[in-house]
Amino acid sequence: MDEERAKRLVAALRARRVMAHVVEAGVYEFGVRVVVDGAIEALWDVDGAAGLDAELVEDGVLIGFVPHVPGSEEFTEEQLVDAIATTRYSAEGLRPPTDSGPPPDRTESPPAPPVPPSGAPPVARYRRRAHWPRRGGP
Repeated sequence: MDEERAKRLVAALRARRVMAHVVEAGVYEFGVRVVVDGAIEALWDVDGAAGLDAELVEDGVLIGFVPHVPGSEEFTEEQLVDAIATTRYSAEGLRPPTDSGPPPDRTESPPAPPVPPSGAPPVARYRRRAHWPRRGGP
């Protein structure tokens, strides 16, 4: 999406009382950021794919998607604004439940990791070295 189109969509969304902003996703890559709930945002059409879809992020972490809107490749700007403004986001499916029972008892320290039979510390035993494969040449 180009910057001017993103600005027009944001202006139309704001006129409909949607908290929308232009997002610059990269070099000449723009989209629409819609604030869903506090830290959750929907980033619309920032991936450069044809049609309309969104990524849902919370504090910069991907937590879900809004699937591709069928036929959105041919939508007018008014139809795009209507599709974005009328999308319903389900917060229950986006985050794990916060009330999973009583908090764990933090007074006990975690058990020490087992020492391998060789007596070497586990870090040294399982350490790996990075390598690059050789490709032809001398």
